[in-house]
Amino acid sequence: MIQKRIAQWAMMAVAVPLAAAGARRLSHTLEARRGPSGMSRLLTKGADMLRPQKAKRRRFF
Repeated sequence: MIQKRIAQWAMMAVAVPLAAAGARRLSHTLEARRGPSGMSRLLTKGADMLRPQKAKRRRFF
C-alpha cells in the first residue's frame, strides 16, 4: 500500500514536470523551424496545463 503511494508521488514529482518541460521545448523548436502552427500552440497549452511556467514557487526559508 505504501509502495503505491511512493510510486504515485514519484510520478507527480518527477515525470509530470519533465513531460511539461519536454512539450515546451518541442514547441519552441517547432516554432523556430517552421513558425507558429496549431501543433506548437497545442504543445504550449498542454505544457501550461501540466505546469504553468510562472508558477509561484514555495520557499522554505
